Parts: sequence; C-alpha cells; structure tokens
Amino acid sequence: MNTVLVKNAERMMTKAVAMARGIEVTFADGRSGLVPFAAVPEVPEFKDLSGVELPNAYELVLETAGGERVEIPWDFARHYCDESYRPDVERIAAEGRLELGLRIRTMREEAGLTQEALAVAAGIGRVTLVRLEKGEQSPRFETLAAVGKALGRGMEELVVGRN
Repeated sequence: MNTVLVKNAERMMTKAVAMARGIEVTFADGRSGLVPFAAVPEVPEFKDLSGVELPNAYELVLETAGGERVEIPWDFARHYCDESYRPDVERIAAEGRLELGLRIRTMREEAGLTQEALAVAAGIGRVTLVRLEKGEQSPRFETLAAVGKALGRGMEELVVGRN
C-alpha cells in the first residue's frame, strides 16, 4: 500500500521545541530541522527566548525575554529545516527576478527610454538598472516604486504584468 500524506504537508508545522542553538521544527511530512537563533535577530540566544508557540500549522511565534512576539512563517522555517527546499526556492526566486527584469526592459523600450534615461528618471544608477533588467538583482521596494513611477506604470503592473 502507498503512503499518503496530507496535501501541502511540507507547509504544515506540527512541533516546535526550543533548543540551546535554535528552534527545532517538525513538519507534517516528517521533515525536521533547526532554525538557528542567528537567523532570528530579535532572539540572538536561547537566554533571550521566553516562549515558543505554534498557534497554527503555518506560523511559529517566539516570545522574547522583553515581551516582543516574533512571527516565523512556515516557509522561513522550512528553508532551514529541509535542504531540498532551498534549491526550489532559489530557482523560483531567480525565475521571478528574470521575469521582472524582462518586464522592466519591455516597458522601458515601449516608453522609448534608454537605460541611462530611465535610471536618471528613477534616481538610481544605470548599473543597478542593468542588473535589474538581467535578473541579477532583486530591487528594494523603494527602487521598484521609483522605476514604476519613472515609467508611468503602477506597482501592480510592474510586478504582476498586464492582464
């Protein structure tokens, strides 16, 4: 008989335990691993942690000694707990950067702008624009907003594309 897992089990956290070096997280598909404290700036060491809560299958909440609540989404935890997950996330991110870069370049060319002209209008360096268009770099929100404004396009059209 075949094993059947819950759909999207890779997204569901079932257990979280504070350890000396980090938070050990277990997922519904049986994968587990450690989210190191170094990855959570608000909780740099075990002594800075006062509680761990798993309010639902998709979110882990850490409470600091100072009373601050730090939310850890499932995908952040999965990144640290499953080495096979990392290449998929990196591949998806690279594809997204390439699509965004192509969209920016297409809109720039449709507007009849050179890279230099768009960079100046957006208040960014030409090299930054080149890297964005090639998908080599992810833009900060402010940069993306400035490029969209310089192109006369809304953020949604820039990020999602035309419908």
